[in-house]
Amino acid sequence: MSDFKMKDIEWAKINEDVLASLESPRKAFWIVLAVCIALVLCGVAAEIYQYNEGLGVALMNNPHYWQTYISNFVFWIGMSHSGTLLSAILLLTHADWRKPIYRFAEAMTFFSIATAAIFPVIHIGRVWDMYWVLPYPNQHAIWPNFRSPLLWDAFAITTYATSSALFLYIGMIPDLAICRDKAKGWRKKLYTAMSLGWMGRATEWIAFQKTYVLMACFLVPLAVSVHSIVASDFAMSMMPGWHVTSFPPYFVAGALYSGCAAIITLFVLLRYLFKFEAYMTPEIMDKTARLTFAIAMAWNFLNLSEYASIWYSNDMFEHEMLIDKFTGPYAGIVWTMLFCATIVPFAMAWKKVRVNMWAMFVISLLIQLGMWLERFQIVSPPLASNHEPWTQVVVWPGLVQMTITAASFGWFTMLFLIFCKVFPSVSMYEVKEMVYHRNKHGKKKLQDLDKIKDDMIKTEEGLS
Repeated sequence: MSDFKMKDIEWAKINEDVLASLESPRKAFWIVLAVCIALVLCGVAAEIYQYNEGLGVALMNNPHYWQTYISNFVFWIGMSHSGTLLSAILLLTHADWRKPIYRFAEAMTFFSIATAAIFPVIHIGRVWDMYWVLPYPNQHAIWPNFRSPLLWDAFAITTYATSSALFLYIGMIPDLAICRDKAKGWRKKLYTAMSLGWMGRATEWIAFQKTYVLMACFLVPLAVSVHSIVASDFAMSMMPGWHVTSFPPYFVAGALYSGCAAIITLFVLLRYLFKFEAYMTPEIMDKTARLTFAIAMAWNFLNLSEYASIWYSNDMFEHEMLIDKFTGPYAGIVWTMLFCATIVPFAMAWKKVRVNMWAMFVISLLIQLGMWLERFQIVSPPLASNHEPWTQVVVWPGLVQMTITAASFGWFTMLFLIFCKVFPSVSMYEVKEMVYHRNKHGKKKLQDLDKIKDDMIKTEEGLS
């Protein structure tokens, strides 16, 4: 009987901590949110200026018709793959350590796609013509070219965004019911509508588990196909440096790499802003860092394979373009990318680094910088070293482009923080299940979460 009461207290404490995060985050939350809103407003102003003056202010002239905006598009599509990795693949492999962090990874997936979808609209300039991409009957009898990889992007983004939003929502239903029973005012009305009358019956749990696993099985191949289609945007062309058959697996590995780095960044951010020290522990950070390190090695192998295939090929133009990347005007970009994305990850080989939150925070930011530069060096240098001499012009991103790029990071972070303020970013029912099974199988002695929190803080202070 005493064990049953202790479990009730433990589970009530989990509910209390997660629900408290919705009401009273740390003051730094509002500072970060204000900075993000300011970045978004600057980006809106830059887009209005570009809309009125034309794409010339973004330096998007021939031959640099693709540059920063398409680099951002590929980067944000890649970021979205991390949620699928943690939520779907680790769910199917029964990795319990994902349970406290998979919810915000799923949210990150959806908001990354929402951010990526903005850039094709910005890139075309004539934003009022965006609906032409949609295949619907019209009086002009003009249909999109279904053989174009750009149309494939439209279908891929729409499908992936819809599936990711549904996957995120289905996983939140039991927690929304908990929020419904505790909330008041507008929150209670919102949670009541979104919880769909969930009462926690056995039949509901059976249907929930079947649906969730089925969605996970569907999302894994979908995630691979989405970024393979983005890779086809480049590989289907005849541009030197883009016409590479290894681009699909290379892009998928890069997407998982940058996404895992973003998870680490948000892990530390949420841990601090929402007081989740008892749930987002150094143990989970260690496992996340190991996963990131393994993916980093796979990405490095594919990156070196691409360089080797070009170096040993008989294509003169590809060979010259590769040499120009490392020695030409974009050499600084390439070498910085290699340092941040290839050299820095080796720091995660040491456990003391993997369990140090702020060291991992810095490493994750450097990796994300390297992966953004990796997208940029894929897009821009080939355009500056094309076949025709008149196209060989080096163009760097201008103020308008960089302002909109910075605004995209502010937009993503703003949406993410608002989500975490309105909805539970830690899965209460999954964490309860993890605590119960650890106690049942003797892996961890059941104890009060306040004591766990104090012990974790002392451990981290000693490691740092």
